[in-house]
Amino acid sequence: MIGIFDYTVILTYISLLSGVMGIIVCLNGIGHPFIGMFFLMLSGLCDTFDGRVARTKKDRTERAINFGIQIDSLSDLVAFGVLPPCIGVAMLRVSPRFTEVPEIHLIERSQDQIIYPIFLMAIALFYVLAALIRLAYFNVLEIERQGMTDPGPRYYTGLPVTSAALIFPAVLLIQFASKADLTLLFFGALALTGILFISKIRIRKPQMKAIAILLVIGAIEFVLLIVTRLLRGG
Repeated sequence: MIGIFDYTVILTYISLLSGVMGIIVCLNGIGHPFIGMFFLMLSGLCDTFDGRVARTKKDRTERAINFGIQIDSLSDLVAFGVLPPCIGVAMLRVSPRFTEVPEIHLIERSQDQIIYPIFLMAIALFYVLAALIRLAYFNVLEIERQGMTDPGPRYYTGLPVTSAALIFPAVLLIQFASKADLTLLFFGALALTGILFISKIRIRKPQMKAIAILLVIGAIEFVLLIVTRLLRGG
C-alpha cells in the first residue's frame, strides 16, 4: 500500500477523521452544532501533539517528513477550515432550538428572505478559502526552508487555522449564556477569523508553558459546554 501508517501519523489521521465526523454530524438529517463542536475540539487536541509525536522518531526519511507536512495541512483544512462553517450551517438549521431557549433573533428571518442566508453562506465560503490559502502558502514556505539550518521565525504571520478549536467553542458558550439566537455572531467570528488567517499580524509561537495554558483553556471550554448542555437539557 502507498502511504505511511506508523505511529508518527496516527494523531493526524484521527484529527482528520474527527473533522469528517463533525461535518457529517452537522449536515445530516439529525445534525447538531453542539456535537460538531466536540469533534472540532478533539481535532484541536490531536493537532496539538501530532508534530511532537512525529519528532520522537529519529530515523524518519525525508519522504516521511514531507508526507507528514502534507497530511497535516490537508487534515487542518478539513477539521479547522471546513468543519467550523458546517457548524454554522447546522446552527442555521436548528437554532435556537438546540439551546432550548426562547426564540430571540438578532435578525427576523422570513421564508422569502433570501439575502440573509446568501450573505452568511458567502462568509462561510470566504472562511474556507482563507484557510486554504493560508495552509497552501505556508506549505510553500516550509518547502523553501527544507535543508536550511535556520529553524524559521519564532512567530506566526497571521492567525493559525488551528486556533479555530478554541475560538468557536467560546462563541458557542456565549450562545448558551445569552439565551438568544446568536447565529449571526458565529458567522461574524467566521469572517473575522478568516481575515486574520491571511493577515500579516505577528503572533509569537507558543512555548510549552503557553501550550499548557491553551490546553487548560480548551479543557475548561469542554467542561463548560458539557455542563451547560446538561443544565439546558435537564
